[in-house]
Amino acid sequence: MNEDFDKLRERMVKEQIFCRGIKDKRILEAFRNVPRHLFVPESQLRFSYIDSPLPIGEGQTISQPYIVALMSWLLDVQPSQKVLEIGTGSGYQAAILAYLGTKVYSIERIASLAERAERVLTQLGYNNVEITVGDGSLGWPQYSPYDRVIVTAASPSILDSWRQQLKIGGKIVLPVEYGLYQMLVVVDKISETEFSQKQICECVFVPLIGKYGYKK
Repeated sequence: MNEDFDKLRERMVKEQIFCRGIKDKRILEAFRNVPRHLFVPESQLRFSYIDSPLPIGEGQTISQPYIVALMSWLLDVQPSQKVLEIGTGSGYQAAILAYLGTKVYSIERIASLAERAERVLTQLGYNNVEITVGDGSLGWPQYSPYDRVIVTAASPSILDSWRQQLKIGGKIVLPVEYGLYQMLVVVDKISETEFSQKQICECVFVPLIGKYGYKK
């Protein structure tokens, strides 16, 4: 079965990521080496490498592989950088960033998902990921400032908490709600008060629940 997963993972990289224009060797290597099937529930195993998000329980999903790759590429991380992740979910995005050599501080509001992600990440030997259960809309000020912030749930706006916890020269990659649709956005922090942003593409994420997000 592992051999089948290896073949499926290689096909995923070629057909879903490389063919859509992501050619960064570090990103492709990460996706070739991080076993996505370990981050999905047993009931979804046979779908681990398809071109689609998958349910992981508690009304949450593991994102489509291409979207994880696109966000990782847009984040433009370098080894040893500190990344704040809002929404641990399955832990797959954190594993990709950990493989790329960053230190990941990840917040998950649902304890059962956080615990499962932590188990899988530990099993794989990723000791450069810290997970806490909490409200991602508040950020994680204890370890700020961060070089990068990645948000894996749709936010009503680009929250001040994330902007303030980001270093000058840093980036935020996140989905933002714009009325009837969501847009993937990249925000660059130019100074303490100046930010630029670029819209990338429409996307679909679960809503960000929290004090400065949406209510349940």
